[in-house]
Amino acid sequence: MDRKTLETCRSFLKDTIRQAVDFSETDQNRHIPPPPVEKPYAPNAKRIELPPVETLKNIGHIDLGTAIARRQSRRTYSDEPLSFEELSFLLWATQGVRLKLDAGHALRTVPSAGCRHALETYLSVLRVSGLEKGIYRYLPLEHQLLFEFGEENLQQKISRAALGQPFAGEAAVTFIWTVIPYRMEWRYGLAAHKVIALDAGHVCQNLYLACEAVDAGTCAIAAYDQAAMDSLLRVDGKEEFTIYLAPVGKKP
Repeated sequence: MDRKTLETCRSFLKDTIRQAVDFSETDQNRHIPPPPVEKPYAPNAKRIELPPVETLKNIGHIDLGTAIARRQSRRTYSDEPLSFEELSFLLWATQGVRLKLDAGHALRTVPSAGCRHALETYLSVLRVSGLEKGIYRYLPLEHQLLFEFGEENLQQKISRAALGQPFAGEAAVTFIWTVIPYRMEWRYGLAAHKVIALDAGHVCQNLYLACEAVDAGTCAIAAYDQAAMDSLLRVDGKEEFTIYLAPVGKKP
C-alpha cells in the first residue's frame, strides 16, 4: 500500500483539518440562512401518516441493558412482515424530531454535530404491513412517510446495489441513509465531513438497539456500489448521495 495514500486516508480520522479552516468564511458566519431541516417534497406528493410513538403502548418497551446485551449484527430474517407500528417506532428512534428550533435546526433522538443532521432516511420496503413495495422517504418533521416510487424487481436491485449481499433483498425493509453535505458544510466548511460519518454511526446504533425492542434484527452495510445505490434512490450523487444502509427483518 502506498504510504502517502495511506496517510491521506488516515488524516480523515484526525481533527487537524480544523486548524486549516477559516470559520469566519463559512456560510453560517456569512449570515446565509441555513439549509432546511428536511429535504423538500412536492405539495401533491403521496404522504402516509405514521402512528405517533406515544400511542404505541405495546412497542419498544425493553430494558436498555437487555437491548445492549442482545445487540448483534443479524443477517438472517424470517418471512414475517414488519408491522406498520414497528416501522414507525424504528423511524422515530433513528431520526425522530423532539423539537423544531427554527427552519434549519431541530432536536432529534440522535446527536449531530452542531445540530446539523445532514442525513435523509430512505426505505426500500419489501414486507411492511399496510405498505406497498417501493422506495419511501421519512419526513421527520411530520412523522410521515413520503412514497417516492414503485420499483420493479426491487429485491434483486437492492441486493445488487449492496454488492450482492443477499440479506439486503431478504429483509422486510432496508434503511438507506443519504447525506446532503451542505447542511453540515454550511457551519463547518471542510471540517464537516468527518462529523457526518460520526453522525451516521449514531443513527445506526440507535437502529440496532431499537430493533431489539421489536424482536427484529439488523446489520449495518458500509460496502455498496455507490453509483448503483444512488441511481436506485434517484439522487444526484453529488449534492445528495448514499452513505450507509441497514436491512431490518424479524428474527427467525
